[in-house]
Amino acid sequence: MYDDEFELTFDLSDEDEASRAPAPEQEPVQEAAPEPAAETEPAAETEPPVEAVPEPAVPAANGRCVLISGGDRGIGAAAARAFWQAGYRVAVLYHTHAEAAAALEKALPGLLAVQCDVASRASCEVAFHTVEQAVGHVDVLVSNAGIAQQKLFTDITPEEWQHMLDVNLSGAFHLCQLALPGMIRRKAGRILTVSSMWGQTGGSCEVHYSAAKAGLIGLTKALAKEEGPSGITVNCVAPGVIDTDMMAAFTAEDKAALAEETPVGRLGSADEVAQLLVFLAGESAGYITGQVFGVNGGLVI
Repeated sequence: MYDDEFELTFDLSDEDEASRAPAPEQEPVQEAAPEPAAETEPAAETEPPVEAVPEPAVPAANGRCVLISGGDRGIGAAAARAFWQAGYRVAVLYHTHAEAAAALEKALPGLLAVQCDVASRASCEVAFHTVEQAVGHVDVLVSNAGIAQQKLFTDITPEEWQHMLDVNLSGAFHLCQLALPGMIRRKAGRILTVSSMWGQTGGSCEVHYSAAKAGLIGLTKALAKEEGPSGITVNCVAPGVIDTDMMAAFTAEDKAALAEETPVGRLGSADEVAQLLVFLAGESAGYITGQVFGVNGGLVI
Protein backbone atom coordinates (compact mmCIF):
# COMPACT_ATOMS: atom_id res chain seq x y z
CA MET A 1 0.00 0.00 0.00
CA TYR A 2 1.27 3.48 -0.78
CA ASP A 3 0.72 6.55 1.32
CA ASP A 4 0.84 8.93 -1.65
CA GLU A 5 -1.10 8.65 -4.92
CA PHE A 6 0.48 9.57 -8.26
CA GLU A 7 -0.55 10.10 -11.89
CA LEU A 8 1.31 9.68 -15.17
CA THR A 9 0.15 12.05 -17.92
CA PHE A 10 1.24 12.22 -21.55
CA ASP A 11 0.95 15.12 -23.97
CA LEU A 12 -0.37 13.49 -27.20
CA SER A 13 -1.76 16.61 -28.81
CA ASP A 14 0.64 16.44 -31.83
CA GLU A 15 0.08 12.78 -32.56
CA ASP A 16 -2.54 11.30 -34.89
CA GLU A 17 -5.16 8.83 -33.74
CA ALA A 18 -3.20 5.87 -35.08
CA SER A 19 -0.24 6.64 -32.85
CA ARG A 20 -2.36 7.32 -29.80
CA ALA A 21 -3.66 3.77 -29.38
CA PRO A 22 -0.36 1.89 -28.99
CA ALA A 23 1.46 4.66 -27.11
CA PRO A 24 0.22 3.82 -23.59
CA GLU A 25 1.04 0.14 -24.11
CA GLN A 26 4.54 0.80 -25.42
CA GLU A 27 5.59 3.28 -22.72
CA PRO A 28 7.29 1.51 -19.77
CA VAL A 29 4.75 3.02 -17.38
CA GLN A 30 4.56 -0.01 -15.06
CA GLU A 31 8.34 -0.08 -14.58
CA ALA A 32 8.11 3.19 -12.65
CA ALA A 33 5.83 1.64 -10.02
CA PRO A 34 8.63 0.36 -7.72
CA GLU A 35 9.92 3.93 -7.18
CA PRO A 36 6.94 5.07 -5.04
CA ALA A 37 7.39 1.92 -2.94
CA ALA A 38 10.93 2.97 -2.11
CA GLU A 39 9.75 6.49 -1.25
CA THR A 40 7.18 5.19 1.24
CA GLU A 41 9.69 3.08 3.22
CA PRO A 42 10.58 5.92 5.62
CA ALA A 43 6.87 6.30 6.48
CA ALA A 44 6.73 2.62 7.43
CA GLU A 45 9.71 3.13 9.74
CA THR A 46 7.70 5.58 11.88
CA GLU A 47 5.34 2.84 13.13
CA PRO A 48 7.67 0.95 15.56
CA PRO A 49 7.95 3.82 18.11
CA VAL A 50 4.17 3.68 18.57
CA GLU A 51 4.26 -0.08 19.02
CA ALA A 52 7.31 0.18 21.29
CA VAL A 53 5.18 1.36 24.25
CA PRO A 54 3.65 -1.95 25.38
CA GLU A 55 0.99 -2.34 28.01
CA PRO A 56 2.53 -3.42 31.33
CA ALA A 57 2.63 -7.18 31.53
CA VAL A 58 0.37 -8.40 34.32
CA PRO A 59 2.38 -10.77 36.57
CA ALA A 60 1.10 -14.23 37.36
CA ALA A 61 -1.45 -13.99 40.16
CA ASN A 62 -0.64 -15.57 43.51
CA GLY A 63 -4.25 -15.48 44.73
CA ARG A 64 -3.62 -13.06 47.59
CA CYS A 65 -4.87 -9.52 48.21
CA VAL A 66 -2.95 -6.69 49.88
CA LEU A 67 -4.42 -3.45 51.19
CA ILE A 68 -1.98 -0.54 51.57
CA SER A 69 -2.95 2.67 53.32
CA GLY A 70 -1.18 5.79 52.11
CA GLY A 71 -0.51 3.85 48.93
CA ASP A 72 -0.54 6.72 46.47
CA ARG A 73 2.93 8.18 47.09
CA GLY A 74 6.37 7.48 48.51
CA ILE A 75 6.84 4.19 50.34
CA GLY A 76 3.18 3.28 49.84
CA ALA A 77 3.31 3.67 46.07
CA ALA A 78 6.59 1.73 45.91
CA ALA A 79 4.97 -1.02 47.97
CA ALA A 80 1.97 -1.08 45.62
CA ARG A 81 4.28 -1.59 42.64
CA ALA A 82 6.32 -4.28 44.42
CA PHE A 83 3.27 -6.26 45.55
CA TRP A 84 1.72 -5.93 42.08
CA GLN A 85 4.91 -7.30 40.51
CA ALA A 86 4.76 -10.19 43.00
CA GLY A 87 1.32 -11.16 41.72
CA TYR A 88 -0.89 -9.75 44.47
CA ARG A 89 -4.27 -8.16 43.92
CA VAL A 90 -3.52 -4.66 45.15
CA ALA A 91 -5.78 -2.03 46.70
CA VAL A 92 -4.49 1.28 47.98
CA LEU A 93 -6.09 3.91 50.18
CA TYR A 94 -5.35 7.56 49.51
CA HIS A 95 -6.54 10.71 51.24
CA THR A 96 -6.16 13.81 49.06
CA HIS A 97 -3.85 12.97 46.14
CA ALA A 98 -6.44 11.71 43.67
CA GLU A 99 -4.26 12.35 40.62
CA ALA A 100 -1.39 10.28 41.99
CA ALA A 101 -3.80 7.46 42.83
CA ALA A 102 -5.31 7.58 39.33
CA ALA A 103 -1.85 7.46 37.77
CA LEU A 104 -1.06 4.37 39.82
CA GLU A 105 -4.28 2.70 38.68
CA LYS A 106 -3.34 3.42 35.08
CA ALA A 107 0.22 2.17 35.48
CA LEU A 108 -0.72 -1.06 37.28
CA PRO A 109 -3.72 -2.76 35.61
CA GLY A 110 -6.10 -4.24 38.15
CA LEU A 111 -4.99 -2.01 41.03
CA LEU A 112 -7.85 -0.38 42.95
CA ALA A 113 -7.47 3.04 44.59
CA VAL A 114 -10.05 4.09 47.18
CA GLN A 115 -10.32 7.46 48.93
CA CYS A 116 -10.07 7.21 52.71
CA ASP A 117 -9.28 9.36 55.72
CA VAL A 118 -7.64 6.84 58.05
CA ALA A 119 -8.22 9.15 61.01
CA SER A 120 -11.96 8.54 60.61
CA ARG A 121 -13.39 5.18 61.66
CA ALA A 122 -16.43 5.67 59.40
CA SER A 123 -14.24 6.45 56.38
CA CYS A 124 -12.10 3.37 57.07
CA GLU A 125 -15.17 1.14 57.30
CA VAL A 126 -16.56 2.35 53.97
CA ALA A 127 -13.19 2.02 52.22
CA PHE A 128 -12.46 -1.42 53.66
CA HIS A 129 -15.81 -2.86 52.58
CA THR A 130 -15.38 -1.29 49.13
CA VAL A 131 -12.05 -3.08 48.77
CA GLU A 132 -13.40 -6.45 49.90
CA GLN A 133 -16.35 -6.24 47.51
CA ALA A 134 -14.20 -5.21 44.54
CA VAL A 135 -10.95 -7.10 45.09
CA GLY A 136 -11.65 -9.83 47.63
CA HIS A 137 -10.80 -10.51 51.26
CA VAL A 138 -7.66 -8.85 52.59
CA ASP A 139 -4.81 -11.30 53.20
CA VAL A 140 -2.15 -8.66 53.88
CA LEU A 141 -2.62 -5.26 55.51
CA VAL A 142 0.12 -2.65 55.20
CA SER A 143 -0.64 0.25 57.54
CA ASN A 144 1.53 2.92 56.00
CA ALA A 145 -0.48 6.16 56.00
CA GLY A 146 1.17 8.87 58.01
CA ILE A 147 1.96 12.55 58.33
CA ALA A 148 4.97 14.41 59.71
CA GLN A 149 5.63 17.83 61.17
CA GLN A 150 8.73 19.53 62.53
CA LYS A 151 7.95 21.80 65.43
CA LEU A 152 9.28 22.66 68.86
CA PHE A 153 7.46 20.68 71.52
CA THR A 154 6.37 23.85 73.30
CA ASP A 155 4.77 25.12 70.08
CA ILE A 156 2.71 22.02 69.29
CA THR A 157 -0.98 22.75 69.74
CA PRO A 158 -3.37 20.20 71.27
CA GLU A 159 -5.08 19.96 67.88
CA GLU A 160 -1.80 19.17 66.11
CA TRP A 161 -0.91 16.60 68.75
CA GLN A 162 -4.26 14.85 68.41
CA HIS A 163 -4.23 14.93 64.61
CA MET A 164 -0.77 13.34 64.55
CA LEU A 165 -1.97 10.49 66.76
CA ASP A 166 -5.25 10.12 64.85
CA VAL A 167 -3.51 9.63 61.51
CA ASN A 168 -0.29 7.83 62.46
CA LEU A 169 -1.58 5.59 65.24
CA SER A 170 -5.37 5.45 65.27
CA GLY A 171 -5.39 4.84 61.51
CA ALA A 172 -3.55 1.57 62.09
CA PHE A 173 -5.94 0.71 64.94
CA HIS A 174 -9.00 1.19 62.70
CA LEU A 175 -7.65 -0.85 59.78
CA CYS A 176 -6.31 -3.66 61.96
CA GLN A 177 -9.69 -4.04 63.67
CA LEU A 178 -11.41 -4.21 60.29
CA ALA A 179 -8.97 -6.72 58.77
CA LEU A 180 -8.59 -9.07 61.72
CA PRO A 181 -12.03 -10.76 61.86
CA GLY A 182 -11.56 -12.23 58.38
CA MET A 183 -7.96 -13.20 59.06
CA ILE A 184 -8.96 -14.93 62.30
CA ARG A 185 -11.70 -16.89 60.50
CA ARG A 186 -9.23 -18.02 57.85
CA LYS A 187 -6.47 -18.68 60.42
CA ALA A 188 -4.03 -16.77 58.26
CA GLY A 189 -2.95 -13.21 57.67
CA ARG A 190 -0.13 -10.69 57.61
CA ILE A 191 -0.21 -7.26 59.23
CA LEU A 192 2.65 -4.87 58.55
CA THR A 193 2.98 -1.46 60.17
CA VAL A 194 5.29 1.29 58.94
CA SER A 195 6.85 3.20 61.82
CA SER A 196 10.08 5.22 61.76
CA MET A 197 13.51 5.19 63.31
CA TRP A 198 12.26 8.17 65.34
CA GLY A 199 9.77 5.79 66.89
CA GLN A 200 12.79 3.87 68.17
CA THR A 201 15.11 6.70 69.18
CA GLY A 202 12.98 9.84 69.33
CA GLY A 203 13.42 12.85 67.07
CA SER A 204 14.13 16.37 68.26
CA CYS A 205 11.44 18.83 67.15
CA GLU A 206 9.24 15.86 66.20
CA VAL A 207 7.98 14.74 69.59
CA HIS A 208 4.37 14.17 68.51
CA TYR A 209 5.54 12.28 65.40
CA SER A 210 7.98 10.18 67.46
CA ALA A 211 5.31 9.38 70.04
CA ALA A 212 2.84 8.20 67.40
CA LYS A 213 5.45 6.07 65.63
CA ALA A 214 6.59 4.57 68.93
CA GLY A 215 2.97 3.70 69.58
CA LEU A 216 2.92 1.74 66.33
CA ILE A 217 5.85 -0.34 67.56
CA GLY A 218 4.03 -1.12 70.80
CA LEU A 219 0.86 -2.00 68.88
CA THR A 220 2.85 -4.33 66.63
CA LYS A 221 4.50 -6.25 69.45
CA ALA A 222 1.36 -6.64 71.55
CA LEU A 223 -0.85 -7.60 68.60
CA ALA A 224 1.70 -10.18 67.44
CA LYS A 225 1.40 -11.96 70.80
CA GLU A 226 -2.39 -11.85 70.71
CA GLU A 227 -2.88 -13.03 67.13
CA GLY A 228 -0.05 -15.55 66.78
CA PRO A 229 -2.28 -18.48 67.81
CA SER A 230 -4.62 -17.53 64.96
CA GLY A 231 -1.89 -17.93 62.36
CA ILE A 232 -1.47 -14.17 61.91
CA THR A 233 1.92 -12.47 61.98
CA VAL A 234 2.39 -8.80 62.82
CA ASN A 235 5.64 -7.01 62.06
CA CYS A 236 6.90 -3.45 61.83
CA VAL A 237 9.25 -1.74 59.40
CA ALA A 238 10.99 1.36 60.75
CA PRO A 239 12.52 3.33 57.86
CA GLY A 240 15.36 5.76 58.37
CA VAL A 241 16.03 8.66 56.04
CA ILE A 242 14.16 7.65 52.89
CA ASP A 243 14.24 10.03 49.94
CA THR A 244 10.52 10.60 49.33
CA ASP A 245 8.29 13.66 49.00
CA MET A 246 7.95 13.73 52.80
CA MET A 247 11.48 15.17 52.74
CA ALA A 248 10.43 18.10 50.57
CA ALA A 249 11.23 20.53 53.39
CA PHE A 250 14.86 19.35 53.49
CA THR A 251 17.41 21.27 51.43
CA ALA A 252 20.06 19.56 49.32
CA GLU A 253 22.57 20.49 52.02
CA ASP A 254 20.37 18.89 54.69
CA LYS A 255 20.13 15.68 52.68
CA ALA A 256 23.88 15.64 52.06
CA ALA A 257 24.52 16.02 55.78
CA LEU A 258 22.15 13.16 56.59
CA ALA A 259 23.82 10.96 53.99
CA GLU A 260 27.21 11.74 55.52
CA GLU A 261 25.96 10.73 58.97
CA THR A 262 24.66 7.42 57.61
CA PRO A 263 27.21 4.58 57.75
CA VAL A 264 26.39 3.45 54.21
CA GLY A 265 26.87 7.03 52.99
CA ARG A 266 23.55 7.63 51.26
CA LEU A 267 19.82 8.00 51.74
CA GLY A 268 17.48 5.07 51.38
CA SER A 269 14.94 4.52 48.61
CA ALA A 270 11.26 3.70 48.88
CA ASP A 271 11.84 0.59 46.77
CA GLU A 272 14.21 -0.83 49.39
CA VAL A 273 11.51 -0.54 52.04
CA ALA A 274 8.92 -2.00 49.67
CA GLN A 275 10.95 -5.14 48.98
CA LEU A 276 11.20 -5.85 52.71
CA LEU A 277 7.43 -5.47 53.06
CA VAL A 278 6.85 -7.98 50.27
CA PHE A 279 9.19 -10.46 51.93
CA LEU A 280 7.50 -10.12 55.33
CA ALA A 281 4.12 -10.71 53.67
CA GLY A 282 5.29 -13.91 52.00
CA GLU A 283 5.25 -17.54 53.04
CA SER A 284 8.98 -17.49 53.80
CA ALA A 285 8.36 -15.08 56.70
CA GLY A 286 5.83 -17.26 58.49
CA TYR A 287 8.05 -17.69 61.57
CA ILE A 288 8.75 -13.97 61.94
CA THR A 289 6.39 -11.94 64.12
CA GLY A 290 6.48 -9.09 66.62
CA GLN A 291 9.71 -7.74 65.15
CA VAL A 292 10.85 -4.25 64.18
CA PHE A 293 13.03 -4.06 61.07
CA GLY A 294 15.14 -0.96 60.60
CA VAL A 295 15.80 0.17 57.04
CA ASN A 296 18.12 3.01 57.96
CA GLY A 297 21.56 2.44 56.46
CA GLY A 298 23.04 1.91 59.92
CA LEU A 299 21.85 5.16 61.51
CA VAL A 300 20.27 3.10 64.28
CA ILE A 301 22.44 0.21 65.46
